[in-house]
Amino acid sequence: MTRTWSILRLVMAVLILAAMTAEFRGAMGTTPAAGSSMATVVVNYFSYFTIESNLFAAAALIAAGVWALTRNTQEPTWMAVLMAAATTFMAITGLVYNLLLRGLVPAAYPWANEILHLIGPLFLVVDLFVAPPRRRLPWRAVGAVIAFPIVWAIYTLVRGEHVVSPLTGDPWWYPYPFLNNHLHGYGVVFAYVVGIAAAFTLVAWGVVAVGRRRSPEAIADEKDAGLSPA
Repeated sequence: MTRTWSILRLVMAVLILAAMTAEFRGAMGTTPAAGSSMATVVVNYFSYFTIESNLFAAAALIAAGVWALTRNTQEPTWMAVLMAAATTFMAITGLVYNLLLRGLVPAAYPWANEILHLIGPLFLVVDLFVAPPRRRLPWRAVGAVIAFPIVWAIYTLVRGEHVVSPLTGDPWWYPYPFLNNHLHGYGVVFAYVVGIAAAFTLVAWGVVAVGRRRSPEAIADEKDAGLSPA
């Protein structure tokens, strides 16, 4: 099963990278509005949390897949943290897009859009429960996982007010409408940020908890407990 699942991880990584490439090529077809530039288009593309979470996912899946196929030892801690982060980020990406954003913006490449927002997230969640068990992580790994989304949110809110939108020419640009204070006001944006931060923390805790429960160390502990005298 380990070999089969490792190959599936690599296939999923290739699909994610193919979808990202298609979306990037579509973005490069943008004609920037006055005051903007193609450099802004490129930076904006990589400022979407969807893109960043899928980059995490592709890197984690490739690292885990190659490690399992070439080594006969348990993955290192950094790789387990990377997988936990990728699973958390992709789960949130799938939830936020499908609950808040689906249908708001037409997709230039529907197949790529579904891979990045639905198929990829579902695969990472299934991987958590079905793939060969991951290394048991300490609870402090939750803090390591949620550090990146916090930094991303600060970066997005600070940068947004200083970027001319390549599409509309507005003197601001936010990757998602719920972060745009010009649409909702800072109070609503703050509420969304707090809610999403809570969701990240909860999902990260769940991912680490499942990983700990299914880890080889936990299985060994259960066997030892079963063999110990009553």
